[in-house]
Amino acid sequence: MLASLASLDPPGLLTEGLSPQQPPRPTTGGARGHCRPIIGILAQENNSIDPFARGSCWIAGSSVKYLESAGARVVPVRINRTEEEYAKLFHSINGLLLPGGCVDLQTSEYARTAKIFYELALKANDAGDYFPIWGACLGHQVLIVLVNDQNASVQTDTMAVALPLTFTEEAKSSRLFRGFPRHLMQSLAEDNITSNFHKLSFSMQEYNNNVQLKTFYKVLSTNSDGNIEFISTMEAYRYPFYGVQWHPEKAPFEWIDKPGMVHSVTAMTISFYTASFFVSEAMKSDHQFSSPLEEDEALIYNFSPVFRGQGNIFMQKYYFY
Repeated sequence: MLASLASLDPPGLLTEGLSPQQPPRPTTGGARGHCRPIIGILAQENNSIDPFARGSCWIAGSSVKYLESAGARVVPVRINRTEEEYAKLFHSINGLLLPGGCVDLQTSEYARTAKIFYELALKANDAGDYFPIWGACLGHQVLIVLVNDQNASVQTDTMAVALPLTFTEEAKSSRLFRGFPRHLMQSLAEDNITSNFHKLSFSMQEYNNNVQLKTFYKVLSTNSDGNIEFISTMEAYRYPFYGVQWHPEKAPFEWIDKPGMVHSVTAMTISFYTASFFVSEAMKSDHQFSSPLEEDEALIYNFSPVFRGQGNIFMQKYYFY
């Protein structure tokens, strides 16, 4: 097993001719990317029955904290923007998180926006411009639909249940898991430790019968609801795209009292390792905002989360117009 996380040594930092009111910041190239990663989180449509809803869309506070816990800053990617606006934002951020939730995998604004960024990421990575994407639950499913170009998901009995991962042979050499310590891999394989909160899954039967999926993604782990074996962790062969059907961000940051919520030290450690891995991928991106002011105005620090109560599956949400 390799060391826990590959070390990234940031080169010497350069300073810009900023005014005295602004602290020096790294300028361009790897310097900025390696030490100041900024990751976008895609928002999704508000649920009409959410009594706290305001504006058009939301992001879970746990997704924000998940990335911040591993050393990234966050920019909300709001829906209902133009392709030109998204293209500009794409070249300003260092990666994209497609979080969990509940919207249509093909017709929602979440799905539309995810497709725009996905296609930009394909083009960029093909040109040697590194840009990673992480999909969790709903985001994991959208990443499959974007390759498959159809929604072939199936109903599974996987709402509010904690499961161990059944690793494939591909997991041993995967980018995602090869840096995990042996004891964490053992816990993932043996303990009911990954939180599942989904009613739809993509079956291994569909994967094995679909040439597009098999050639694009390697399956790193599967799970079963007792009847259907489904993809629970995957990564793309040629691109820095990763999908988890489970929720590593919930262990340290969500507290609803439901089966499937695991707050053990090991579960929280796994959360940190997955977040650290994705942030380390974002550190390889050279994208940057055009100015410190534009960067400041985009960051999620400009918004305040709403506490929705301990009886909600998302205890905090950011709402956006």
